[in-house]
Amino acid sequence: MLRAAGLRPTRQRVALADLLYARGDRHISAEQLYDEAQVAKVPVSLATIYNTLHQFTEAGLLREVAIDGTKTYFDTNTSDHHHFFIEGENAVYDIPSTSVGIGRLPEPPEGMEIVRVDVVVRLRPKQI
Repeated sequence: MLRAAGLRPTRQRVALADLLYARGDRHISAEQLYDEAQVAKVPVSLATIYNTLHQFTEAGLLREVAIDGTKTYFDTNTSDHHHFFIEGENAVYDIPSTSVGIGRLPEPPEGMEIVRVDVVVRLRPKQI
């Protein structure tokens, strides 16, 4: 998978890819992946985790989901879809792309094209 994406399969990349993809599609933050790597005894720094996640994203192996200015998750499902974010739990779940309709998009500025539209629907438990 790494070679097909143009990435050299270093020991750390292979170990992190195994942690990322062994459980199927998921959403994970750099900090969560770092914690999993520590439990799995993968010798890696948080900086290396961030670098690797960004390299995987640039190579098309992950999709970056920015929830707000301070929280970013990485999605192993790179298909066209949207997300629920549960506030207070910091949990991200997929919404099928067919469940969200985008009626009208603005014209992009001259020389630009729309690459993708990301919808994040924020949820919280109902107040009783």
